Amino acid sequence: MFTQRASLLVALATLALHSSARADDKAAPVAAPAAAPAAAPAAAPAAAPAAQPAADASPRTSDEAFDVRVKGLEEQVNDIKEKIFRTKARLLLLQETVVGGDLTSGARAVIVHKNEMGNTFLLETATYTLDDNPVYTKVDVKGDLAEKDQIEIFNGRIVPGQHRIQVKLEYRGHGVGPITYLDGYKFKVTSSYTFNAEPGKVTTVQAIGYEKGGPFAELKDKPDVRYETAVSKDSAVAKKDGAPATPAAAPTSGAPAP
Repeated sequence: MFTQRASLLVALATLALHSSARADDKAAPVAAPAAAPAAAPAAAPAAAPAAQPAADASPRTSDEAFDVRVKGLEEQVNDIKEKIFRTKARLLLLQETVVGGDLTSGARAVIVHKNEMGNTFLLETATYTLDDNPVYTKVDVKGDLAEKDQIEIFNGRIVPGQHRIQVKLEYRGHGVGPITYLDGYKFKVTSSYTFNAEPGKVTTVQAIGYEKGGPFAELKDKPDVRYETAVSKDSAVAKKDGAPATPAAAPTSGAPAP
């Protein structure tokens, strides 16, 4: 009886050991595969350097401002010379009136500038001299030259005989409509004319700026000056003599002096 119980205990112990070993084998956890390393974030591309600001392409105006200032000073100097010359003319009139009181021995001259240029040319500067004495200098500021069709340059008494007018005009090109390539171009005209002042009469000289050569002429050759003269009896002399003034004679064209 005792032997049977011992054998049974041994069999149960062996079965328990065997079951425990198999349980341990089943309970062993399977190792998880190693996690893949995290992908490194892509490096952000280097920011492109900021574009350099474009250089200022606006045209420099310092030279233009200097030219305007120089022209202004020249106008002031010539204005003083004009006043001196006009004072001489007044003194001549007083001399004729006081010494002898005979106006018939003197002469009067009237110089007029006329503008017959088209819209392509804008008058910017006009300079007139009479016998090398400045009588008119003007620089256009707000269209006071280009917008006027006629300007009286001189009106005064002069000594009878031959006299010489010198004219200097400067035009600026002006584009019309889609044609803008003329803007900024400068055109200079220099001309002279000799006329005869008769005693006791008024000689009127018109200096006319016009475009010559027709539509096929080159632009640089278009600006020119022509002259027209008219002679009439001086009204002051007519009043002194008690006779009405003689109407102005028909204008005659005059070619520029060489």
